[in-house]
Amino acid sequence: MTDSNTSLWRGQERSTWIRLRTLILLRWVAIIGQFTAITVAQQYYNVQLELGLCYFAIGVSVMGNLTAILLFPENKRLSEFENFLMVLFDLLQLSILLYLTGGLNNPFALLLIGPVTISANVMSTRSTLIIGSVAVILTTLLAQFHLPLRTNLGLVLDIPDILLFGNWAAIIIAIVFIGAYSHRISSEVQSMSEALSATHMALAREQKLTDLGGVVAAAAHELGTPLATIKLASSELIEELDDRPELKEDAALIREQADRCRDILRDMGRAGKDDLHLRQAPLSTVIHESAEPHINRGKQVHFEEKPVADGDVQQPSILRKPEIIHGLRNLIQNAVDFARANVWIEAEWTSDQISVSIMDDGRGYPSHIIGRIGDPFMRRRRADRSSRPEYEGMGLGLFIAKTLLERSGAELYFANGADPYQTLTDQQERKGAIVKVIWPRKLIDAQTGDTPVPSGANQPFQI
Repeated sequence: MTDSNTSLWRGQERSTWIRLRTLILLRWVAIIGQFTAITVAQQYYNVQLELGLCYFAIGVSVMGNLTAILLFPENKRLSEFENFLMVLFDLLQLSILLYLTGGLNNPFALLLIGPVTISANVMSTRSTLIIGSVAVILTTLLAQFHLPLRTNLGLVLDIPDILLFGNWAAIIIAIVFIGAYSHRISSEVQSMSEALSATHMALAREQKLTDLGGVVAAAAHELGTPLATIKLASSELIEELDDRPELKEDAALIREQADRCRDILRDMGRAGKDDLHLRQAPLSTVIHESAEPHINRGKQVHFEEKPVADGDVQQPSILRKPEIIHGLRNLIQNAVDFARANVWIEAEWTSDQISVSIMDDGRGYPSHIIGRIGDPFMRRRRADRSSRPEYEGMGLGLFIAKTLLERSGAELYFANGADPYQTLTDQQERKGAIVKVIWPRKLIDAQTGDTPVPSGANQPFQI
């Protein structure tokens, strides 16, 4: 139940989300800004520029936009390589324009950060590194090689060398820092969005299984009457066809098959009604149901339920929410996957809390990621390749479990049993990974919970 088809997202680069129309619009804004800056500098500040070359550089950008508009539809989405070429073209065009207008003496040199920021947000790490490296090289070249800015009196507008060096250093730092920061934030947002989508898929699948019981119960109830009619009619035909044995045999077959349909629907209806009525169950029942797919996988799973502090001797009955079952199942699967031989599942309760601890005797979580457990698309345990050569962990299992259980009101704590400072267990033999799930009792207790348990058959189960 923990497998998710993440290839739907992971195989798709972020750059394919960007429409060509968006980059064309941004380039039109840049063209208007460049033309305005050159015109103002020439007309109002009497700065002597190579207008022919400047307008030629801007014209190349205009021709690029017009060509893209004519050749491609408005809704075209660019590939990774096409996005890379577009951004690289804009970076080179801006660098040529800066070369013609004073290099780093031009305050608009700060715009070199723009293409790097765009690539960091929508492209892969490799493409971002290439764009950033090109921007750093061009910035360094512009500091040394450029056409000077001159007034109409021939005065060269140069800033002092120390300020020129400061401009160069500031742009380089901004390219590196803003590019890395933007790429990191964008990657985390994308990973979180993908992982949440996988979580919703897992929960929707669990909900469908729950709703299926209601559909089966309703179908069994509705089909009962026509099947009874078929059986009654066939019985009457059997009595009236004593003189026609071949037809009597057919009527007997019809009655036999009607009885068979009745038995099948009775069993299915009973299962559906059981699912509808078992919206609450003892804590141990829910835990065993969660662990059931992983009981016979070659590891010994030990169960223990007990009250602590002021807890009642009788174990609590809790709501059978899909979030709880699916979340615990993922945690148990993770423990069974990496245990050497034993997994321990302990349930404890007090008057205020219900907790479930899942422990194993494996190697535990890597110490350097203990604080990041539950982040999506992160390898969560050191897999034993000799025993599990097929394992390819992405961290989604723990992320889904953590998200679903927190949705039910739980808090999760992770630790390694070998850590002398951990406080989740005092059992010496349990030196592997430990995860403890704690709920406020009022949130999941079926008797005192804030969430009412609906009654009546064939009512939809709402989460």
